[in-house]
Amino acid sequence: MLTISAIPAFSDNYIWCLSDSDTRKALIVDPGQAAPVEEHLSAKGLTLDTILVTHHHPDHVGGVKELVKAHPDCRVTGPAESPYKGSTNLVHPGDEVVWESITFQVLGVPGHTLDHIAYFTDVEVNGHPVLFCGDTLFVCGCGRLFEGTPEQMRQSLQTLRNLPEKTAVYCAHEYTLANLRFARSWLPRDEGLKTFEEQCQQAREAGKPTVPSVLGDEKRLNPFLRWDDPVVVDAARNYCAQNGLPADSENAIFAAIRHGKDNF
Repeated sequence: MLTISAIPAFSDNYIWCLSDSDTRKALIVDPGQAAPVEEHLSAKGLTLDTILVTHHHPDHVGGVKELVKAHPDCRVTGPAESPYKGSTNLVHPGDEVVWESITFQVLGVPGHTLDHIAYFTDVEVNGHPVLFCGDTLFVCGCGRLFEGTPEQMRQSLQTLRNLPEKTAVYCAHEYTLANLRFARSWLPRDEGLKTFEEQCQQAREAGKPTVPSVLGDEKRLNPFLRWDDPVVVDAARNYCAQNGLPADSENAIFAAIRHGKDNF
């Protein structure tokens, strides 16, 4: 049986562990730290054989070297065109990565960084197809544009928006409540956002993660996936008028939402 577990790291990162209870093999996604991974593997009796990297930021790759030293047969799969040079299995958008019974599609999702990729499989784990999206898509948010353009990020999010509605979105940070505060400020009359915020607050108060989310819910709630939703467009145009920004295209609307969050 396949399961996915969250391994907390730093103050708000999630390192994801996909494991097979039959083979006791484990796949780790974006290990920014080695120690929490080693503790999880030991506690669960798992053997690490694959690491997936989504992009080069240290909080996603900082633990790779130490893990490979402890598990020398482990392959490290990551983007070929990347400042990070620790991957042993280089992949490009459109490639496939096979692990156990799962085939992941490699998706190009630049914006947060130029090398950013995501991994998607339609093999269901816990009843859902799986998306490991790093820092591209968050619960009710998206990554900051450190290297890419708003147009690149919107196109990347369009790629993710096209995936099956029931896809589980395994992002790499617990940013949900902060993202919801912004979303609610832009869309104060959105009852869906209000209800979801209450649910997420209850989860965090109980010490539970708000991740993964479900893509269908993200499409309904996340303002960064709603650049063509008339309600979000109206809010963005009002923001643009107040801040002297263009609002004449979907890319401009998306840029306004990102500008609003950056300055919230």
